[in-house]
Amino acid sequence: MTGATSDTRRREVVRQSWSVGIATGAYGISFGALAVAAGLTVWQAQALSALMFTGGSQFAFVGIVGSGGLAAAPAAIATAAMLGVRNGLYALQTSRLLAVRGHRRVAAAHLTIDESTAVSVAQAEPTLGRVGFWHTGIAVFVLWNAATLAGALVGNALGDPRRYGLDAAASAAFCALLWPRLTTPQARLTAGIAIVIALGISPSVAAGIPVLAASLAAVGVGVISARSARSARDGAGREDRPTEDAP
Repeated sequence: MTGATSDTRRREVVRQSWSVGIATGAYGISFGALAVAAGLTVWQAQALSALMFTGGSQFAFVGIVGSGGLAAAPAAIATAAMLGVRNGLYALQTSRLLAVRGHRRVAAAHLTIDESTAVSVAQAEPTLGRVGFWHTGIAVFVLWNAATLAGALVGNALGDPRRYGLDAAASAAFCALLWPRLTTPQARLTAGIAIVIALGISPSVAAGIPVLAASLAAVGVGVISARSARSARDGAGREDRPTEDAP
């Protein structure tokens, strides 16, 4: 690839990265507004975006705190941590691509999110993948945090969120993030079982506990799927094994 072509491809990746950053960062306005509606202060909302920095976990956290108050904080933290595990799985792939050490490794770990991983692994060349990772991660971080502050200030100015029916908005926003991911039968089955579990125990347990209990659905479906796949492999192996001729 010539130098001119390389520069053109790099500019395309940078443009893609910042486009993703702008689109994702704008959604931080919703998080900031919903966080203060759930009872957090402006600076608590800002701290979540700066330190937790993973949208799904943040929405889950404020959704549980909003429904159960500070008493639900342990369940909210546990739920957010479980949802954040996926970022660790992303790191198994991005760490090989980036090959960084020291403070750059710490920064890369913090910027390993859905968007930075998606843009980086979509590139055909490792060099462009690294460009996509850093530009996307930085763009999302800066714009998400700026939008969180703006949304928190606006939400704080609204007053009591129950006057506008916003007390359940964080949970609704989290469901909106989840819905597009239910693209496979296994994912839809997991979601269906989780809904049944959560609705079944909600009247009798503290806020946040239904979410933790519903996560068992993923474990159950995963175990069943693994056993089914193993049985299918064993069956295929028996069919492929040559039979011995009778003497």
